[in-house]
Amino acid sequence: MNKKLIVFVLIGIFLFNNAESQNVNPLGQNVVNVISTGVPFLMIAPDARAGAMGDAGVASSPDVYSMHWNPAKYAFIENDMGVGISYSPWLKNLIPDINLYSLNFYKRIDDEQTFATSLMYFSLGNVNFTDNHGIETGIFNPNEFSFDVAYARKLSENFSASIAIRFIYSDLTQGQIVSGVETKAGTSIAADLALYWYKDIMLGRTNGKFAFGVNISNIGSKISYSSAANKEFLPTNLRFGPSLMLELDRYNTITFMIDFNKLLVPSPPIYDEITGEIIKGKDPNVSVPKGIFQSFFDAPGGFSEELKEFQLSFGAEYWYDKQFALRAGYFYENALKGNRKFFTVGAGLKYNVFGLDFSYLIPTQQQHPLENTLRFSLLFDFGAPSKGFRRNY
Repeated sequence: MNKKLIVFVLIGIFLFNNAESQNVNPLGQNVVNVISTGVPFLMIAPDARAGAMGDAGVASSPDVYSMHWNPAKYAFIENDMGVGISYSPWLKNLIPDINLYSLNFYKRIDDEQTFATSLMYFSLGNVNFTDNHGIETGIFNPNEFSFDVAYARKLSENFSASIAIRFIYSDLTQGQIVSGVETKAGTSIAADLALYWYKDIMLGRTNGKFAFGVNISNIGSKISYSSAANKEFLPTNLRFGPSLMLELDRYNTITFMIDFNKLLVPSPPIYDEITGEIIKGKDPNVSVPKGIFQSFFDAPGGFSEELKEFQLSFGAEYWYDKQFALRAGYFYENALKGNRKFFTVGAGLKYNVFGLDFSYLIPTQQQHPLENTLRFSLLFDFGAPSKGFRRNY
């Protein structure tokens, strides 16, 4: 069995296990209690710019990749039209052909409205399937993708809102029989609701801009890969946070930002080791709307565990003469909720309509799929700036 098949089997076990992961610690404290969802690829940062800033982007300056971070930012984007293409190798140290691709497009309708769309494609490479006797049944290419359409509108000179609709397709087994159950591709429809606000400020003699963004993403129906399997929640996520941009002088600007993230998905409860009954926490088998509201108060460890479910992203971005950028960031996730902790660095170049961004990830706690991987994104902005637009960097 090759390494690729081992990885695929692990993914299959994660996705098709019908039993709930059971936490049997009666106190519900200091126990690893990770929230899992279907189609987790939707939470992967698709672009190198935000990827270089610790996965922060809800209140950063608008760009073509705003769909993932906060589509309301499109209402304040500078140019008339833009295209972005991004590529990220995944598990590069283990498997050479698992990749994430992203294609993004926006078009300004007028000075108040902007239309945007994006396609994110996640390929797991070629996988050799075998039956219970080890006989090969074929070579397949498991894959997932999402297709988004967004509409963003200014509600005032400094405030905008957006709604995005997303189609999700996940085909991980291509109809294979898993544990005696015939599988199928999972599909779902989801929506994002986003807000963005900014204000010009003065700090001493320094001009600046303070911004704040909110994005609730992937609000949609549960997904399933067979008629017998339990349906999985989508990674419905609340993202919010501020940014502060300072114009140091005519040529130099620097921006600081922080994103707060929380999955709006029920926390796994504590089960009795013998009876399997819930002894602490709440039943996670609820509807999507109830699960969203329940996610704020259902952690078996109480309020302290709810706080542990927030992920933090810290980012900084420096621009010289609006042409060259340096970026850095840090991502933090509590040890009991996944323990992802890593630094990021990157750079960007912009010349006329063309832009190129790079990012590199440095894990501090555990191996990460992007360790020792250089990601890059291309972008092209066309047309004149919107009337009255003030550049965000």
